[in-house]
Amino acid sequence: MSDQGNSNPSVRMPETPTGVLFLVSWIGERVIGMLGHIGAVLLLFVDAVGWVARSFYQPKVRIGRSAIVSQIIRIGVRSIGIVSLVSGCVGLILAFQLAPPLDDFGQRDKVANIVGVAVLRELGPLIAAIVLTGFAGASIAAEIGTMVVGEEIEALEACAMNPVKFLVVPRVIASILSLTAISVIADVVSVAAALGISMLALDIPYAAFMTNLTDQVKLVDFLTGVSKGAVFGMLIAIIACYNGLKVTGGAMGVGIATTGTVVQAVVAVIISDLVFTTIFYALKLV
Repeated sequence: MSDQGNSNPSVRMPETPTGVLFLVSWIGERVIGMLGHIGAVLLLFVDAVGWVARSFYQPKVRIGRSAIVSQIIRIGVRSIGIVSLVSGCVGLILAFQLAPPLDDFGQRDKVANIVGVAVLRELGPLIAAIVLTGFAGASIAAEIGTMVVGEEIEALEACAMNPVKFLVVPRVIASILSLTAISVIADVVSVAAALGISMLALDIPYAAFMTNLTDQVKLVDFLTGVSKGAVFGMLIAIIACYNGLKVTGGAMGVGIATTGTVVQAVVAVIISDLVFTTIFYALKLV
């Protein structure tokens, strides 16, 4: 029989979507890809938490303390200078920007109230997280990605060493501890910078500044900010580790993973900050 006889005219090749269908298809692909990416990061986090939990009740499972300490030094200690610089500048900017509008109401000394709340609740941990994303997050992704390209991950697996346990867990723990501490440092530096410029340039006495600050700021403001810092540290580390572990394509793949880590970590930090603020507002903690 001829080819024409074998053909089925009722079967048609799918047409390339155009117009609105193309837009819907494009959005759907992006949403599915984003959900898949979030799910993979979540699975990596669950795996890391599982190793930490097993270390408490299985004597053979040990998380290297020396690895955690070295990561804390690398992620936290070495970033104190740049975080302090940025936080101090933000404190100065807030004081200068708030003074003129408050003068209109004769309340210039209320600079301390606004700076204290803004820094302790939001800006302290947020600035520390964003700086740490570029300082440490990209570095973690590049380091692990280079290990993937150099087949060092396969070497670990060949030696029966789990990459999540030896590479991911120490970095996640170190990032959580480091960003929690650095958030406190950012708070102190920002408020101190605002106090200094208020005394030197804005004619606000030390006693008035500190009285307004202590009257306005409560312990819950400090605790909510510190809790955000811990979550931000976890997000930055787990996203960086995931992007590093999935590197393909050699040096170009490492560059893509590094760039993706910075973008994804910043977006994740901002969205999680919004979620935290909404929850704290609902609970009347703000």
